[in-house]
Amino acid sequence: MGNCLGRNRDEDDFDSKVNFTGGNVHIVHSIESWDEKISEAKKEGEVVIVNFSASWCGPCRMIIPFYAELSLKYPQLVFLTVDVDELPDLSSSMDVHATPTFFFLQDGNQKDKLVGANKPELEKKILAFAESSHCSK
Repeated sequence: MGNCLGRNRDEDDFDSKVNFTGGNVHIVHSIESWDEKISEAKKEGEVVIVNFSASWCGPCRMIIPFYAELSLKYPQLVFLTVDVDELPDLSSSMDVHATPTFFFLQDGNQKDKLVGANKPELEKKILAFAESSHCSK
């Protein structure tokens, strides 16, 4: 269950731009975009899964394809990815101390959180939200 603490970019600056996209994942590039996605989901009564990630973080890179796969498997949920280096203020306000950190939001409020690239736990939590969101529609 790897995660990356702090912001160490020493490893040969891994930055060869990581593609966070794939599946049905929306990349959040600005606070405006964040506010828009969250308020849209709130209005539609949708659950939002947010992956706070970093291009230089090995475990983040490893879980990206799995996260994209889950976004296709559970289309009733909204999947977002935030690069902690691109939006440091948002990351701080959400109290992100390690990457990846996944937040589960409902009505704009945090309902759950998972720190680390734990695939079984991530899918278990997403499944629980997918089922509850399915029942409430």
